[in-house]
Amino acid sequence: MYFVYIIKNTEGKYYVGYTKNIRERLERHNKNRSDFTKNKVKWNLVYKERLLNKGDAIKRENYIKSQKSKKFIESLIYSGVEK
Repeated sequence: MYFVYIIKNTEGKYYVGYTKNIRERLERHNKNRSDFTKNKVKWNLVYKERLLNKGDAIKRENYIKSQKSKKFIESLIYSGVEK
């Protein structure tokens, strides 16, 4: 099982990614061990989707990122839907 996740930092920025272990990945983001998110601010998990395999997770992550829209990301978050 894989997850596509969205995290939000204390400055209001979002990051979309995929992982097998959300807890471990969030910890890496918050310990500045990820290039994009290593700006010493706190990241919080705001959305996750479960997917059966890595390929599906990568496709979903790329789709979300391709929208290039904060509104789209926020619509996912506020829909309260978790797949």
